[in-house]
Amino acid sequence: QVQLVESGGGLVQPGGSLRLSCAASGIIFSISAMAWYRQAPGKERELVAVISNGGSTNYADSVKGRFTISRDNAKKTVYLQMNSLKPEDTAVYYCRGPVGATFASWGQGTQVTVSS
Repeated sequence: QVQLVESGGGLVQPGGSLRLSCAASGIIFSISAMAWYRQAPGKERELVAVISNGGSTNYADSVKGRFTISRDNAKKTVYLQMNSLKPEDTAVYYCRGPVGATFASWGQGTQVTVSS
């Protein structure tokens, strides 16, 4: 059974930084592509960043140059480093994986609030 547990959310001022973590179990992490999504109030869930099993990355245009997705296969953890945060980044952030698998699962989500 796939289990994904996010952590690292919180309240941060505009321009600040946060690092989200997603610890995975129940999958062969090293061969799994992983992704971060977010859902703001009243909006649909959107893809933020994806990392392949080989480390290739893709980002939503809205976060390019500010967010970095990375992975540690030994720790079975995927990260999302978020810099230069803006109020419009406020959302619940979700981890998902393995990307493309029929048994892919969602984490429980972690709240990120960007406000002064």
